[in-house]
Amino acid sequence: MTGLNTQSYSIQFNEPLALKSGAQLGSYSLEVQTYGQLNANKTNAVLICHALNASHHVAGVDPVSGKAGWWDNMIGPGKPLDTNHFFVIGVNNLGSCFGSTGPMSINPETNTPYGSTFPLVTVEDWVISQARLADYFGIQKFAAVMGGSLGGMQALAWGIQFPERVEHCLIIASAASLSAQNIAFNEIARSAIMSDPDFHEGNYYAHQVTPRRGLRVARMIGHITYLSNDDMAEKFGRDLKRLQGDPQDYRFSFDTEFEVESYLRYQGEKFADYFDANTYLLITRALDYFDPAKNHGGNLSKALAVMQSKSLVISFTTDWRFAPDRSREIVKALLDNKHSVTYAEIDAPHGHDAFLLDDERYHGILRAYFSRMQKDLA
Repeated sequence: MTGLNTQSYSIQFNEPLALKSGAQLGSYSLEVQTYGQLNANKTNAVLICHALNASHHVAGVDPVSGKAGWWDNMIGPGKPLDTNHFFVIGVNNLGSCFGSTGPMSINPETNTPYGSTFPLVTVEDWVISQARLADYFGIQKFAAVMGGSLGGMQALAWGIQFPERVEHCLIIASAASLSAQNIAFNEIARSAIMSDPDFHEGNYYAHQVTPRRGLRVARMIGHITYLSNDDMAEKFGRDLKRLQGDPQDYRFSFDTEFEVESYLRYQGEKFADYFDANTYLLITRALDYFDPAKNHGGNLSKALAVMQSKSLVISFTTDWRFAPDRSREIVKALLDNKHSVTYAEIDAPHGHDAFLLDDERYHGILRAYFSRMQKDLA
């Protein structure tokens, strides 16, 4: 077993990027971390696509923040995605606030932050920028493109947009499009941010303020949807937020009464400390817009006909944000085209966040899948 062998990159791209919206980015940079070693034939690369508030820091401990990567339980020496055998690339999406070009970056044309002028980006735009990243490393074909939630949408888009460049698509806790309910949650969160008096139509950097109130509410809304009802009940029940020995009586006020309120407020505060409001707006809109079936009359099977990769689709029984029936839609569309697909539905209590957590059966499936891929590479 070897070390994680982490390398960090900030890669500049000067070829203009035409976006799906019709706008264009003249130049941009992508923040990247890699783990493991690219083999001589450059056939063992796995691209990790991140979800809403994650970044390129996927595995290992960040020397600056001291925080573990968001999929550190999945990726590393001896882990399900074993970096002794695979070269793993974590990339930070355009529009993010974690290093890649985004609203907080300086617009070279104005020498001020892009702010509200940063163009809307889509899942398809991200995939094109990631294809250029593959070119940078000289990778003609990924062994796998993998992601959970929004990351799973990117993996699916990779299979559609660059079918000849993906051997395996790993789509976890995801869907081929958002439901009306999911779009509604995103709209409420965006409204909370945009109605914050400190938002200043997205140009709050110039006012040296942050729309913290809106960000807090947006995160609280989002966080509820990431957990299952059973998980919340087990964690908090109807417990009151009281010091040991205090009376367990209501105080008849709007201050924090229940443990679950305290938890949500804590999550909201923490989120407002590190996340950018404009990035939240952009990424949730990218989620809303993703719908590969739209150009095929709503027929997902027709949209996935071009795919050439083998696929692994995983869902979790208590995930109501991206419920298993949304994963089964993808599986059916792949089978309609007689594509190779493996599907696993994990009976797990943790809701949508289960894709980030340790689960022996979930990790066992991925370990076995990557072991087979490793034998195919040998």
